[in-house]
Amino acid sequence: MLAYPGCFASEVFGVPDLLLMADRIAAAAGAVRPPYEVSVLSPRRRVIAAGGTALDVSALRPVDVLVVPGFAFSPGEDLDAFLAELGPELAAIGEHAAAGVAVVSICVGAFLLGEAGLLDGREATTSWLFADRLAGRYPLVGLRPERLVVTDRGVTTTAAFSAMYDFALQLIREHDGPGVARSTARVALVDDARSSQDPYVDPALLPTPGAAFSSAVKRRLDQQLGARYDLVALAAEFRVSPRTLLRRFGAEAGQSPLAYLHIARVRRARFLLETTDRTVSAIAAALGYTDPDAFAALFARHTGRGPRDYRTAFRPAGVRPVIGAPPDRGIT
Repeated sequence: MLAYPGCFASEVFGVPDLLLMADRIAAAAGAVRPPYEVSVLSPRRRVIAAGGTALDVSALRPVDVLVVPGFAFSPGEDLDAFLAELGPELAAIGEHAAAGVAVVSICVGAFLLGEAGLLDGREATTSWLFADRLAGRYPLVGLRPERLVVTDRGVTTTAAFSAMYDFALQLIREHDGPGVARSTARVALVDDARSSQDPYVDPALLPTPGAAFSSAVKRRLDQQLGARYDLVALAAEFRVSPRTLLRRFGAEAGQSPLAYLHIARVRRARFLLETTDRTVSAIAAALGYTDPDAFAALFARHTGRGPRDYRTAFRPAGVRPVIGAPPDRGIT
C-alpha cells in the first residue's frame, strides 16, 4: 500500500484487512500457503492522511503489487496543485510499473496513475463522480466509467471507495479460489455479486459541465451566507491563489464570487421577508450586513423594491408568518 499526504487512511487499510480475513478463512478451510504479506510504504519518512491521521510507513522496497489509495477530493479542488506535491510518489509508481510490478489504484488514486503515465492507451475506471474529469485530463485513456474494476496489462483501476473490496475479492479469488472469496465476502458483509457502478450514480451530484469549480465555490458560499466574505480564506479552502479563484470562477460563472454571494443573500432575504416577521435589521445582520441601510439599498438594486415594500407586496395572502426563524445555515 502506497501512503502519501492526503490519502484516505481507510483505503490504505481496507484491502489489508480483507486479505487478513481471507488468510484466516483459507486456513480454517485447510489451505496450506503463506499468508498475504502487506506493508504500508512511502518515499517519505512521515505521512499525514486525510483528516490528520498519522500513518506509520516503511521505506519503499520491491513488491508484487503496489496499491495506490484515493485521496480527499471535491469537484472544485485545484488538482494541479495537489498532484504537484506528489513528485516522489509519482516517481515511485512509474519505477514500480517499469519493473513489472502490478499497479492498482483505488477510486481517484487513478489520477496518480494517470499523472505517472500509466493510463495512456489503457482502459481504466474511477469514481463516477470524477470520470469526466479523468477523461478530460488524460485523453489517451479508454475510460470505462460503468465498471467497478478494470485490469489492463498489469494496471488495475477501481471505482469509488468501497470498490477497494471488489478489487480485494478479485485478488482473493485469483489466489485462493471462489470459495474463499465468497466466504470472505459473507463474513465481511461485502457484496461480491455486483458488476457495475451505474446503479449508484446520482445525477444531482454530477457537476455542471464546464462549471465544476464555480459550482463548488457557490455551494461553499451558500453554506455560510452570514459569514464575512474573505477571498484569501476562500481561495485557501480550494487550494488556489485568490487570483486563480477569481479567474476560474469568473470564466465559469460570468461574475465574481462576491457578486454571487450578494445575489444568494438577497434570495435568502426574500424568503425570510415572505415567511417570517423578523425585522429588516435582523435579517440584514443574519446575512452578514452590519449596516441595514446598505443592505436595503443592495436589496432594492436587485429586486426593484425596498425590503419593507417587498414584504408587503410578496407575502402570500393567508399565510401566517413565522415569528423569528431558525438560524440561517444556507439557502432554503
